[in-house]
Amino acid sequence: MEQAWLWFGVAGLIVVLELASGTFYLLMVALGVAAGGIAALLRADAPLQWVVAAIVAGVAVWLLRRSRFGQRRIKVDASADPNTNLDIGQRLHVDVWRADGQARAMYRGAEWDVELMPGEAPDAGWFVIREVRGSRLYVAHVAA
Repeated sequence: MEQAWLWFGVAGLIVVLELASGTFYLLMVALGVAAGGIAALLRADAPLQWVVAAIVAGVAVWLLRRSRFGQRRIKVDASADPNTNLDIGQRLHVDVWRADGQARAMYRGAEWDVELMPGEAPDAGWFVIREVRGSRLYVAHVAA
């Protein structure tokens, strides 16, 4: 019976460490350790307790990896993400384009380097910002 409380105490400590790490992997290991404690309550001998703990923890980690919580996050390109850069989707007016598809335009009270997105025509008018790389705005025509 004392051995079961030791298992549960270690499981609780692992849960506390999990709160500091921010992942669910230590929680899965804590489930395995708790399963070892349950095996101890059922009066299984020590080697069987370890085997039960290892199997439950291994299966829990495997299931976590297959779930949406264990998937790696896809990194978003911040230069074109409107959730990261609030300039994406804003409009600006370009009066004159150079022959190389670049221009200077006023935006937010300053002059910016502006470049056309591929496939866009260098006509004067209103454009929408699609990307921001450094101090250069990449724009496309405003859809009519």
